Amino acid sequence: MTSRIPANISEFTFDVIIIGAGINGAGIARDAAMRGLQALVLDKGDLGGGTTSWSTRLIHGGLRYLEYGELGLVRESLRERESLLRIARHLVKPLPLLIPIYRSAKRGPLMIRAGMIGYDLLSINKSLPRHRMLSRSDALELEPGLNPAGLRGAAIYHDAQVEFAERLVVENVLSAKQNGAQVVTYAKVQKFITEGGAIRGVQGSDLLSGETFTARAPIVVNAAGPWVDQLLTEAELSQRLIGGTKGSHLVVAPFAFAPSTALYVEAESDNRPFFIIPWNGKFLIGTTDIRFEGDLDDVEIEADEIDYLLRETNRVVPAASLTHESILYTYSGVRPLPYAQTKDEQSITRRHFIRTHPDLEGLFSIVGGKLTTYRNLAEQAVDLIFRQLVKEVPECTTASTPLPGAGPANLQTLSDQLKTDHALSPQTTEHLLRVYGTRAREVVKLAAQDNALAENFDEETGAIAAEVIFSFQQEMAETLADCLLRRTMVGLNSSIGIGADEAAAAIAREYLDWSESRVQEEVAAYRAYVKRFQLHSRRNGKQ
Repeated sequence: MTSRIPANISEFTFDVIIIGAGINGAGIARDAAMRGLQALVLDKGDLGGGTTSWSTRLIHGGLRYLEYGELGLVRESLRERESLLRIARHLVKPLPLLIPIYRSAKRGPLMIRAGMIGYDLLSINKSLPRHRMLSRSDALELEPGLNPAGLRGAAIYHDAQVEFAERLVVENVLSAKQNGAQVVTYAKVQKFITEGGAIRGVQGSDLLSGETFTARAPIVVNAAGPWVDQLLTEAELSQRLIGGTKGSHLVVAPFAFAPSTALYVEAESDNRPFFIIPWNGKFLIGTTDIRFEGDLDDVEIEADEIDYLLRETNRVVPAASLTHESILYTYSGVRPLPYAQTKDEQSITRRHFIRTHPDLEGLFSIVGGKLTTYRNLAEQAVDLIFRQLVKEVPECTTASTPLPGAGPANLQTLSDQLKTDHALSPQTTEHLLRVYGTRAREVVKLAAQDNALAENFDEETGAIAAEVIFSFQQEMAETLADCLLRRTMVGLNSSIGIGADEAAAAIAREYLDWSESRVQEEVAAYRAYVKRFQLHSRRNGKQ
């Protein structure tokens, strides 16, 4: 295997090494590179392969944070939502949400309306519509599937959805690389290099080739998400920073009287809010919020979480009649929240913190945070890095500079061009624009080199063969799972990419010179990985 580690990595001193290529690490890398810092990003897995992939995929102001008095977090989130609607317009889209209000609910009409007014006031310059309060009859007219028993009315407001959060990470990393950052995936940091109580770099290994490496920098940012404490253990820093909670989701096909808008509902059993969201041609139901102390690399939904989400959904939309057999797949992840031993899960802050370590100068750990506010977290982290380097802090421009797929072209005009000039189906055109934005032109240019590359390898999504080649040659995919789950997004179809995995591997055999043994190994590895999403099926005797 060709070395993936830069040849002179041990001879070069970076300004900063960022450990973790989730949304926070990717955002920090982009900002650092855009401001001229020499940055190296290392991750023991793929881009966005951890917590980012297991979110509810919302870019939101955090309406429920108002309950806990976190006005600053809500204001920050609403401001960042507006930024993402601009710089990632192909990935982040407005999303209407309906809050049905029931007599048995903890949060009545007055509390909901007060929250709505506060939400609007904290986002005076927003581009999205203001909230509206609906009567019972108006709510049922809008969403006839709502349970009418005890329904008092509803509120409707707007936030935003990032359908493919994984792509948001990929594009931040691509931008970082365009601005000079070095990025190596499947590179596990095993030891910190220290000298006189200060960080000097890291030692690690390439998990794909077995090659070891040393990288040097006066600053290391520990952006490993829920794995933050594991990395600190390597440095013999025993302070616990992370108190993660598990969130699980169900993915189901459209069902009887499924809502046309997203529903934000208070669960009857524990008064916890959860969502029923139209997503990727399906519905996303979640999330739970449970303390987690298990293996961070093997997080799966539990039977009681499934029962909870099914029961609460069927209560709100009785005609749905969802059962275990209705579930296409599930996913679970751990939120890297601040450690708070005495608080209940819901009240643990979603704010982020950049922790310094007095015993090890130059090491910063990222604690908490959320998808919506990653860009502002990155700005704060990079400001701190410049101050630590005793350099003048340049202006941050990430809030106004579009991500690679949000280029200047009009997406509708581009859609028309792709259909007309390249004879692409409406389904394929929509898929390419949803995944790649204006970079869809690069995929289509590749497909034009060979008619076979313009053919679909997944009928449900309309994905074409050129995307497989593009993911490995242009977007840092290293494995079939990277390609399907975090580049082409085919792995999030109704069958979790089963079937499309063999087709994609065959394309790689033909165009990327994969051996037959690699084809078999990659398909087997992919299917072993996605079994965690099918846990409910195994418990019901299915395979």
